[in-house]
Amino acid sequence: MTILPLAGVRIVDFCWIGAGSYMTKLLADLGADVVKIESSKSLDSLRLAAPYKDGIRGVNRSGYFADRNSSKRSITINMKDARGVALVHRLIADADVVANNFRPGTMEKLGVGYDALVAINPALIYIAMSMNGDEGPDRTMLGYGITISAITSFLGLSGYPDRAPTGTGTNYPDHVPNPCHGAFAVMAALRHKWRTGEGQRIDIAQTEPMLSLMPVPVMDYQANGREATRSGNRLPGHAPRGVYPTAGSDRWIAISIATDDQWRALADVLGRDALDRPEWRDLAAREADADRLDAALSVLTRDWDGYALMARLQARAVPAGVVQNAADLVDDDPQLRHRDHWRYLPHAEMGTSLYNGPPFRFASGPTGPRFAAPLLGEHTRELLATRLGLSDGEIDALDSAGVLV
Repeated sequence: MTILPLAGVRIVDFCWIGAGSYMTKLLADLGADVVKIESSKSLDSLRLAAPYKDGIRGVNRSGYFADRNSSKRSITINMKDARGVALVHRLIADADVVANNFRPGTMEKLGVGYDALVAINPALIYIAMSMNGDEGPDRTMLGYGITISAITSFLGLSGYPDRAPTGTGTNYPDHVPNPCHGAFAVMAALRHKWRTGEGQRIDIAQTEPMLSLMPVPVMDYQANGREATRSGNRLPGHAPRGVYPTAGSDRWIAISIATDDQWRALADVLGRDALDRPEWRDLAAREADADRLDAALSVLTRDWDGYALMARLQARAVPAGVVQNAADLVDDDPQLRHRDHWRYLPHAEMGTSLYNGPPFRFASGPTGPRFAAPLLGEHTRELLATRLGLSDGEIDALDSAGVLV
């Protein structure tokens, strides 16, 4: 692909941490020119988030930040200085998109709220991704992924019924629903702009994409008055369904049986003597006896090599997958290797670093991260010279005055 889909699109990125940064990364990897507005006086906290290259902490050494900010350029500007705000206004004057994920009111305090910017650039697309949106009684709430998961009941449905709610181990809303819905909204607004010349103000409450992914508990309550509860790995219409031990330390396999044919195939592989019982021959009976069934399966799987068992079950059309860890995925997964998922890009401080490839493929050519995440302020002089036409002397004067920090 010689010309990427979003080549020529200019985005000014105020986003921090997870959801917003991943949204603009998706657009940057597709060719958009994303300029990340930063300051050494007020760092994106993701820059200091582990893991660090070689275990050495530093603003340019976070693998987490790097993966969420590939294909972007960084400029450092003191937004508390009127001259810095004026520079940002000039960058935005010919931009297509401005993105932020701050609490409502923050951008206005910085001098870059929607009303100020649309006066400079009437065709601007402005996307705000706060936790609860621009309006409403809870508009100023602060939160991370776990907060959003809690507010939207996702956390309340995660875990086992006799234990406290248990999350996914990641800030799930930051990685899937919110950045993907945000990117979709931006591309829809770009399409509208290209057709009509009109800009757009986009307001995303990060709680709402999460709610849109959970129709079953909401509709069950609305239609039947039933409150969903935590059920671990179990799911109506599947039995057995769970994660079972295999040979080795902390090695597991996930198995999910939805049909009687799958059940019979599972019994053939693991041993009919143990599983082919009258009380387990139909789905309703297996669901009713799920505890005993899980215990029996755990005994039968624990001596198997997980990959060997997965292969045997998959050959019989039984949904089964080894619970992999990071080493499995990076070093040994043949499917990811075949699809060239992992990309290695040169980084100015960390050296050659690992990046996720694109989550989709275009038949017309390669996509994915175009270059490594930027050093803090790496492109400040370049952008001021090429985008704003400032001379070396003008840039030096701004730097000496503390505007470019």
